[in-house]
Amino acid sequence: MPTAILARLVLLEARRGGLPWLAAGGLAVALLLAAFLSQVALTEARPLQLAVLAALLRACAVFLVAVHVSASVIREMNDKGLELMLSLPLPRASHYLGRLAGHAATAVVIALAFALPLLAWASPGALALWTLSLALEGTLVAAAALFFALTLAQPVAAIAATAGLYLLARSMAAIQAIAAGPLVEPSVAQRVARFCVDAVALLLPRLDAVTRTEWLLYGAPDAAAFAGPMGALVVYLALLTAAGLFDFYRRNA
Repeated sequence: MPTAILARLVLLEARRGGLPWLAAGGLAVALLLAAFLSQVALTEARPLQLAVLAALLRACAVFLVAVHVSASVIREMNDKGLELMLSLPLPRASHYLGRLAGHAATAVVIALAFALPLLAWASPGALALWTLSLALEGTLVAAAALFFALTLAQPVAAIAATAGLYLLARSMAAIQAIAAGPLVEPSVAQRVARFCVDAVALLLPRLDAVTRTEWLLYGAPDAAAFAGPMGALVVYLALLTAAGLFDFYRRNA
């Protein structure tokens, strides 16, 4: 199938490029920091190591996926490779979904590689859910980076837009809590601001509810607490894919 072939080509590009070395470097830095914390922490050294390591690996995985996807797509556009591929007698959906599948597979591989060192600190059951959540989160970031790279056609703009979407989705719950806090003086402006914050929150995925470090520290969540946020990510991934396909079909060949 053309989609599977394109996905394989994207994976080969990721393997032959600098992504494996960047991932290995990020993993080494995180492990060195965990070793340093084990020497300086006075109490609760093991939980502190696990919490810091998990947070760093999650951030590193998301950053690597966003940068790799943006750079790969824009390099292909600048080299006229995308135009050459579009000239082939293949549906545009195959072009787009093949690339998305390849980048999603890359995100899954990174999630698995970053989860392996955590076996030394976390229980296998909790780590399995954390890894699955990180893989889905990375896939969502890959879809966002692919959409912004094809739309904006500039690496810095695409990376900034992807990072902005991710950071806003991660911090929206805290922003809502601040907007609705008891110390906020009631006023028309405050109600308008709260309404705007809630409206923006409806348009974003709840990334603060997935890949949580406390799963590794205190045990896996129950099925409902895990399935709800995961289902929301799948829905948002489908919406991003649909938006990307719509924009891709509008492009000139």
